[in-house]
Amino acid sequence: MPIHILESLKAHAGHWTIGVLLLAAAVVLSSFARPILQGLILRIPFFRGGPEHVFKIAMRLRRPTQALVMITGLGLMLPVIDILRPYLSPLQKGLAVAWFVALGWLMIALVYCVEDVLVLRYDISVADNLRARRARTQMQLMRRMVIALLIVVDAGLALSVFRDSQIWHYGAGLLASAGLASLVLATAAKSSASNLLAGLQIALTEPIRLDDVVIVQGEWGRIEEITTTYVVMAIWDQRRLIIPLSWFIENPFQNWTRQSAELLGTAFLYVDYSVPVEPIREEFTRILEASKEWDKRVNVVQVTNLTEHTMEIRCLMSARNSGDAFNLRCIVREKMIAFIRENYPDAFPRMRFTATSIKNGGAGEEKPRELPAGMG
Repeated sequence: MPIHILESLKAHAGHWTIGVLLLAAAVVLSSFARPILQGLILRIPFFRGGPEHVFKIAMRLRRPTQALVMITGLGLMLPVIDILRPYLSPLQKGLAVAWFVALGWLMIALVYCVEDVLVLRYDISVADNLRARRARTQMQLMRRMVIALLIVVDAGLALSVFRDSQIWHYGAGLLASAGLASLVLATAAKSSASNLLAGLQIALTEPIRLDDVVIVQGEWGRIEEITTTYVVMAIWDQRRLIIPLSWFIENPFQNWTRQSAELLGTAFLYVDYSVPVEPIREEFTRILEASKEWDKRVNVVQVTNLTEHTMEIRCLMSARNSGDAFNLRCIVREKMIAFIRENYPDAFPRMRFTATSIKNGGAGEEKPRELPAGMG
């Protein structure tokens, strides 16, 4: 090693020591990031989560916190090391950009943590989860919008590091020559902008929420995810329907859980006129009382229509949610058919034929003639 380098290292040994100590302190502090964060989270007054939620939030914050502490330690170390002074300006700018990136990473992680803490207050697994679904939908949409805003702000802060360089001049020239390109991009981004605005409308007016039961284009399913541009609907047969957000603003659709998850269900019976209604009403009540899906709100049996062949009987029932309503309707159909088959076997609608004597060319042939159900 050359003598002048050894003499330089000896002369600045104190500065090197300070720099190494600062870096070591940053490494030690970053290594204890998770337990420190867990202790701070437990001191939050309105935090109601258990140890698993504390660990989850601390793990979200651990890596961005470690990166921020390490970059800060490096930034404090650079000025005290004389051998790096010729390269101090570019190194500091590089570290400043990295520091802003780490800060943006930490801010985004904090947004997720705030959402995790608020989600603990709204449980969607309960039967009456309307308020929880409303809150979670708004939080999800707002989280995406806040993250997009943070990314833009963080990019601006990182670029501000180069305010004294030629980057601004190059950027100004690029912006001045991009008039036509901006028009093309604006036209191409029209649908994305409309979906973004539609997402804001959905967050404020709430035509749909997470876990809502909806019918879209004849498909029955639940709202599984709402992004900034599209909605994912989980269909009952495990397919997924992807729908642009703007579609829900511009087109009609059915929302079965807009005000409440409770629903009415119907089962129709088509029987002969000879069937008495009162025994059917009593059997329907017995079936409902034996079914856990019935919420005991509605129990109605009515004759809703008469045709020349059959009598239409509507069995109206209620359930806590759409899933229970579907299962209850199936149960009622099966058991009511069994009841009618056992007690009134001749009451089901059928086409009957009878032979009548019709003279055909004087031969005296008999031809069958079709009669309506319930006759002959």
